[in-house]
Amino acid sequence: MEKIVIFGTSQLASLAHFYFTHDSPHQVVAFTLDKDYISDNEFRGLPVISFDEIEKHYPPSEYKLFLPISFKKMSFFRKAKFEEAKRKGYTCVSYVSSKASTWPDLTIGENCFIFEDNTIQPFVTIGNNCILWSGNHIGHHTNIHDHVFITSQVVISGCCEIGENSFFGVNATIRDETNIGKASLIGMGAIITKDTPEFSIWLGAKSTMREEKSIDIDSISHKTNG
Repeated sequence: MEKIVIFGTSQLASLAHFYFTHDSPHQVVAFTLDKDYISDNEFRGLPVISFDEIEKHYPPSEYKLFLPISFKKMSFFRKAKFEEAKRKGYTCVSYVSSKASTWPDLTIGENCFIFEDNTIQPFVTIGNNCILWSGNHIGHHTNIHDHVFITSQVVISGCCEIGENSFFGVNATIRDETNIGKASLIGMGAIITKDTPEFSIWLGAKSTMREEKSIDIDSISHKTNG
């Protein structure tokens, strides 16, 4: 059983502790955080150690790290902390839920957090430091580069290239053989049918409120259908 330290004391760190405790061969022994943000010396019943001095307490020769950091600043903050951990000499573990659908050929990097109900088809590669929330479809022969954040119910069709630091909102859909440029922000419900430039923003169609009341739904349907 490998011993790991989790970065952060956020809800995401709490989730990581839960998943590793109940669905992995790893043992969480502590949490770590930048010293200026430490408000308590304990979290989830475990010690909280300054990230600046983590090597003194949990040396990289004996412990590994997991950094479940959000998509803040298009995941560039998560990227910076991952690179800092690597400079300190740490190996970062990845978590893939036992309730995700994967194939033996899946190639995945370090510090990935893959939740339940993801369907990842054959010949997919996932880089370092990626987060795939629950319920996504990742099509065959798709390459997901480093530091990508995919929320929930996202469909990425086959043979896509997903640039590093990209973000996908809930229910986004990507057409097959599409290249998503570096740090593209694909908004909730967006439908992408062509390649996207680097650092571009794509927002889905917004719903509009009708004048009728919801209680009159039968009459609305009648008028709509003639």
